[in-house]
Amino acid sequence: MDSPATTPFSTLIRTASHEQHTEAENSSFMSDMLGGRLGVTAYRRYTEQLWFVYDALESASATLATDPVAGPFIRPELARTAQLERDLAHLGGPRWRTGLEPLPATAAYAARVTECARDWPAGYVAHHYTRYLGDLSGGQIIRGTAEKTWGFARKGDGVRFYVFEGIGNPAAFKREYRELLDALPVDDLEKQRVIEECKRAFALNTAVFHELAREFPLSA
Repeated sequence: MDSPATTPFSTLIRTASHEQHTEAENSSFMSDMLGGRLGVTAYRRYTEQLWFVYDALESASATLATDPVAGPFIRPELARTAQLERDLAHLGGPRWRTGLEPLPATAAYAARVTECARDWPAGYVAHHYTRYLGDLSGGQIIRGTAEKTWGFARKGDGVRFYVFEGIGNPAAFKREYRELLDALPVDDLEKQRVIEECKRAFALNTAVFHELAREFPLSA
């Protein structure tokens, strides 16, 4: 078995967070949504929560763009806020922001992203990784389900969040992203802290799913 010193960091972070990743994917809310058992209102509520998280992630982009640790990960083709806002306008009309509040778990998640962006760029990378690589991978399953279940146009309004028009080859992009992770300019102790923050990011995400599940329980 390879030692941590020889195993690529992108492999370490993926395998170390596998349990948390699986828990998030298998949450009852996500299972119900992917199973087509929830209405479009639940999908809209979920999309609203994403907006708060990505607003926190991307509000820091300009500041972190020149940071030696986080800067290489700030790629304009990943930016999702504008697409989320277009989806939310489609789902909720032009006044979709009116009265919009994050769930408590969403507020905690966004606050942690903001804290890392401000004080710990390597921790911000952990959140960046869990979100954007997930969007490019499992997010595409959500898009397909949403199109099929609620009748959105393929890659159209309502699912634009999942459409990366600036990335022609997602597989190649993800490979390049993992190479950036492997080259992260921090020592092994700091890499371990990044791994722990990655686990925390999945846990924060799972907490949002749990609150959404309480808001949208399936009828017995």
